[in-house]
Amino acid sequence: MRRTAGLAALAVAAATAAALPMTTASSAPGAPAAAPTSARADVAADALRALQRHPGAARATDGQAFVAGTTLVDADGSSHVRFERTLDGLRVVGGDLVVHRDASQAWDGVSQTLSAPLTLGTDAGVAKSAATRTVLARNARTSAVRGDDRAEASELVVDATGGTPRLAWEVVTGGTQADGTPSRLATYVDARTGMVIRSTQQVVNVDGQGQTLYSGTVPLQVSGSGTSYTLKDATRGGTYTTDMNNKSDSMLCQLFGSGCATGTTFTSTTTTFGNGSTTNRATAGADAQYGSNETWDYFKAVHGRNGIWNDGRGSYNRVHYGSGYVNAFWDGTKMTYGDGDGVNYGPLVSLDVAGHEMSHGVTENSANLTYSGESGGLNEATSDIFGTMVEFYAANANDAGDYLIGEEFDLKNHVGFRRMDKPSSDGASYDCWSALVGQDDVHYSSGVGNHFFYLLAEGSGAKTINGVAHDSPTCNGSTVTGIGRDAAGKIWYRALTVYMTSSTTYAGARTATLNAARDLYGAGSVQQNTVAAAWSAVSVG
Repeated sequence: MRRTAGLAALAVAAATAAALPMTTASSAPGAPAAAPTSARADVAADALRALQRHPGAARATDGQAFVAGTTLVDADGSSHVRFERTLDGLRVVGGDLVVHRDASQAWDGVSQTLSAPLTLGTDAGVAKSAATRTVLARNARTSAVRGDDRAEASELVVDATGGTPRLAWEVVTGGTQADGTPSRLATYVDARTGMVIRSTQQVVNVDGQGQTLYSGTVPLQVSGSGTSYTLKDATRGGTYTTDMNNKSDSMLCQLFGSGCATGTTFTSTTTTFGNGSTTNRATAGADAQYGSNETWDYFKAVHGRNGIWNDGRGSYNRVHYGSGYVNAFWDGTKMTYGDGDGVNYGPLVSLDVAGHEMSHGVTENSANLTYSGESGGLNEATSDIFGTMVEFYAANANDAGDYLIGEEFDLKNHVGFRRMDKPSSDGASYDCWSALVGQDDVHYSSGVGNHFFYLLAEGSGAKTINGVAHDSPTCNGSTVTGIGRDAAGKIWYRALTVYMTSSTTYAGARTATLNAARDLYGAGSVQQNTVAAAWSAVSVG
């Protein structure tokens, strides 16, 4: 039987706690305020001393120690320090607690699930090898995980996750879950009786968050457990995001598409990635991952498409590409984003650009529009269209939907690279079709398709959308009444995936969208008639 610990028993942990790294959330509005590492260490040390003064609140006993983890400091100075617990040097699973102190640094209680002091001994009666054999035999009989016939690790722990705490062997086995997600299955075996207590999956899709540059604090699905998380989302095909560390692809990669750098996948000790500022490299990663998520969800929810290849596979993002790189691209397997020049343009990871680049993948794996001539303009227009639709779909208050492309990273004017209501506003794009369109850069010839889509969705004339003034003229002096974004998006998607081919021209796109509108809404419907009127309004007859 162990007795309740006093001050001396807890003091052993002080040096250990102060030496461990700690992380703090960002100082975004409503979030805990960031503090220098030294200040966070002081807060953790003070919290440990406060814990020493309240051993009863900690359910403390002889042999216990407390190791500091995450430290959060609110804007008013209140602090919340997370501690892991050990007993005779053994990790106490489920023994973690959070020490709270108010703005005046007064004791404000403890959050924990342990209901009573730990009084068990820590000498195992069952050997590690026996516990491991038990788990492997059990997995062979019952587990749905493939390849879990070997043990990766076995550790003696105190299992305090529920009911009466027990001394247990934690046996971890690897493998692959049914959906392709890696498995790290931890099975707990009673170290006194040899009976299996429970199993838990350590590789999970976690409800995390990203603190982004352009979209605020957003939900993200991340992978991992404990204090090790990866910016990877198994719910969306395993899509993940890496840091290129400002390196560029080699010439071999550029010429032959082989030997390309993948970058380093973002990891975190918490479920939060980024801090809302470029001071944290993971911030741009959070933007890119969020954009991929919203694009995935848009295509699945609205068009029933299961990822770029429509087979459930995910892709990946590379951020911080090159030095002063003011662009982003899709290369057949992944999306890549530059950091901008830092003067006129910031990192190109805004929501509409993420949707734009991922939509190139959808185009490549449907109509596969050739990236030159009028079909190249349609290719670019398709990405602008769906990037814009993703922005509206996400309904993010920090980046509300509009028909500007890239306005978030435009540091000077916030008008972006292009706009769809009047493409010629950028000084180079086409509002109206002419024989010259197919001879120009695809980013400029895309204006005809962008203008058509805007007119189809919103109509001609002036209007304000989410606080942004839009004003779209027609090339033939007509007035067009839009049919709404949802109908316009469905028509374009069906035209792309059902009727367009690699060399479709603008005239062919007119036919394709008329067919799509007929399929979806009927021959002679308002929607089909408006498709015809919108094409005529951009001089495609």
